[in-house]
Amino acid sequence: MQRKPFNWIEIDRSALEANLSGFRRLIGPDRKLLAMVKANAYGHGMLETAGLATAAGADWLGVHSLEEGAALRRADFDVPILVVGYVPLDDLAEAVELGLRLTVYNPETVTRLGEICRETGGEVRCHIKVETGTYRQGVPASQVLDFARRVRETPGLVLEGLSSHYANIEDTTDHSYARYQLENFRSVRDELEKNGIDVPIRHFSCSAAAMLFPETRFEMVRIGIAMYGLWPSRETYLSCLQDRREPIDLRPVLSWKARIAQIKSVPKGAMIGYGCTFKAGRTGRLAVIPVGYHDGYPRCLSNMAYVLIKGERAPLRGRVAMDFIVADVTDIPGVALEDEVVLIGTGGDDDISADALAAWEGTINYEIVSRINPGIPRVVK
Repeated sequence: MQRKPFNWIEIDRSALEANLSGFRRLIGPDRKLLAMVKANAYGHGMLETAGLATAAGADWLGVHSLEEGAALRRADFDVPILVVGYVPLDDLAEAVELGLRLTVYNPETVTRLGEICRETGGEVRCHIKVETGTYRQGVPASQVLDFARRVRETPGLVLEGLSSHYANIEDTTDHSYARYQLENFRSVRDELEKNGIDVPIRHFSCSAAAMLFPETRFEMVRIGIAMYGLWPSRETYLSCLQDRREPIDLRPVLSWKARIAQIKSVPKGAMIGYGCTFKAGRTGRLAVIPVGYHDGYPRCLSNMAYVLIKGERAPLRGRVAMDFIVADVTDIPGVALEDEVVLIGTGGDDDISADALAAWEGTINYEIVSRINPGIPRVVK
């Protein structure tokens, strides 16, 4: 008999399909759509989400690391997989064997890939990352032509892609810096073409860019946070309205739920939880819930947030512990052992969004969902 989980993530299949369909309509049928499933699919479950995304029409999958790409290959995903992060030199042979596309920007990586291809007779498709103004990974624009020539002249290496990433497209409604980066990217593209180097797949569109700048879509777009039904930022939404673009109707894909592990009565004056940070002002009832900061629930929400039980708001009392939180259910009638608790999602006529938790914590929705413990079961609904 299958065990009933006490702390689990629900993934809404129809919501993810609707979000991807919205982007497919936006970019058209001829561009490739890459579904970014790095960081455990932004906390949604990489294998579960990758299956749903490819079934819904995603052409490629994007990961950060060799380990993520290898996990997808072991799970029999045979679509193109692009590694956008760094692969250590000693691990490149495995990446080649798995047929992963690699983002390259170091001469040492190109040299080692050439050696591997000579030794094995293999082939690897490379995507050059261009430094356009974010100053993280990337080849400086002035060096891309020489770097591209080096890739093309190395037997076994195929120059398949040219990419970059925006620095602040999500952080402002003034997109002058994003346009500056786009012009840098175009200059590199033009220089390559002028020198007879045609790169078949250019990609510079994240979720926000795909919605705001049609001119950045090129041959492929990379959809990340918006695929999961979360806006990249409030500024992105406002920019859509300012530019009179119809915002995509994004539907959150993830819900986080748990069950009550104990209900207890407490007297007036009781000190609740570690540090005695909450003193009960009346006789009441508490629900003990087996979720804590080990699971990714923010400790800084102690005595601040609430959960939903029977569709009602139950405020947290005391500190968020490693494995437990405690909610006040004094004013919610009929609460019983193993009742469902909503940490993120909808309960009754109310809801708690990842954006709400992010606002309470002073962070972004990306962090809230992506740090949810990968060991928590993901259940596709």
